[in-house]
Amino acid sequence: MDFTPTPEQTAARELAAEIFGDLSTPERLADRGADTDTALWKELCTAGLPGAVAETGLLGLVLMLEEQGRTTAQVPFAASCVYGLLAIGAHGDADQRARLLPALGDGTAVATGAFPARPGGVRAWPDAPRRQDAPRRQDAPWRPEGSRRPEGPRTAETPPTANGPRTTDGLRTADGPRKADGPRNTDRRARLTGCVPVVPWLREATHVLVPDGVTQTLWLLRTDAPGVRRDPVETTAPWSAGRLTLDDAPAEQLGPDASAARRPATHPYADVLATARTAFAGLQAGVCAGALARAVSHTLTREQFGRPLSTHQGVQLRAADAHMDTEAIRLTAYEAAWRRDAGLDAGEQALTAAWWAAEAGTRVVHTGQHLHGGVGADLGHPVHRHFLWGRQLAAYLGSGAEVLEELGQLLTTRDPRAAQAQAAQATQPAQATQPAQATQAARNPTDPTDPTAPTAPSDPHTRHEEAAS
Repeated sequence: MDFTPTPEQTAARELAAEIFGDLSTPERLADRGADTDTALWKELCTAGLPGAVAETGLLGLVLMLEEQGRTTAQVPFAASCVYGLLAIGAHGDADQRARLLPALGDGTAVATGAFPARPGGVRAWPDAPRRQDAPRRQDAPWRPEGSRRPEGPRTAETPPTANGPRTTDGLRTADGPRKADGPRNTDRRARLTGCVPVVPWLREATHVLVPDGVTQTLWLLRTDAPGVRRDPVETTAPWSAGRLTLDDAPAEQLGPDASAARRPATHPYADVLATARTAFAGLQAGVCAGALARAVSHTLTREQFGRPLSTHQGVQLRAADAHMDTEAIRLTAYEAAWRRDAGLDAGEQALTAAWWAAEAGTRVVHTGQHLHGGVGADLGHPVHRHFLWGRQLAAYLGSGAEVLEELGQLLTTRDPRAAQAQAAQATQPAQATQPAQATQAARNPTDPTDPTAPTAPSDPHTRHEEAAS
């Protein structure tokens, strides 16, 4: 592995750092309240940063999201790039790419995703609109006011998400493909019915990527389409989230049916889910770095008993632990992003990054607030925004126990022959199709576990974090 950024990735990161640093200031954020910063989003799109993701790859996006996390900028950058640009670019057909990618790249369209898929959440039905005077489909999982049946206990055969051979009906299992229950779509259009309680940036989105709750088939729909209802939902961090309720909403399929994938990790749902986990872990790395930088600055200038707080051993130990946690989040996110850009399976690495972002991220933002003392409890202090964003990202990525359970199921049920083939593939330089990825793949060492392999590039921001250690 070689995480050295390409010139394109470095340029994108530097430009993102400049724009976020100039426009996403504490004073401006305080004036915006919980609203999306539309002026900042327009500036990012004018600079071409969302559109640049097609060239910089997921690793380039992670680098830019780190800069967003440092300033907790209120823009749908991660959601629109992951659930829109990268998802459609990788799994959309020629018509979808030509029709949607330009608008997503220049910011006139914003995408988000109703992830992860939940059994009993949203179901797809053949594209035959129901008459207004007809009763609701009784066999659909839709319930009044968006309620749903309680889910039964999890088993090895029916986990809540698809990220390996242990997937639900409609995906390939260890015993071979299983026929998906429910209606099959033949014309790539369907009607969606169901409810998703919380969708990030839904109030700003023009398109939503929705997975079927049983088959994990991806469906793309417009938020202004008939049968789509959006209700505002307040979250821990100001993410302009909403509750998505669908009642025979028209949608178009993105990518093939999940059952058509040769390997579970290659079907669109698993790829988009892993990409989202990696991107939001990168955002968490930036949130933690920003919180720690503020804590270091505070302890260097704040004096107690005639000397700076940073000279106390207890403060140094807390700051050092937070720095190591932040670097672990960053490194695991880089690894998952690099593997996806290199064309390798990244499901396990994405889950690892999500676990570090959820568990270590919570520790870091708590440390940042604690090292500020009583000032950190002030709701108007900038460090409190990092605390809120860190907790929101940890909740969105899932609890540590939940992520570990899914990772354990993935590791224990994967095909050993597939793992050996993947290891053999990793020993060969990856053949990337994009110029930025080709430059990166050409530097790929032969063994990802080699202790002499290059590590992540040094970050100029970390010199402030290391001052307290």
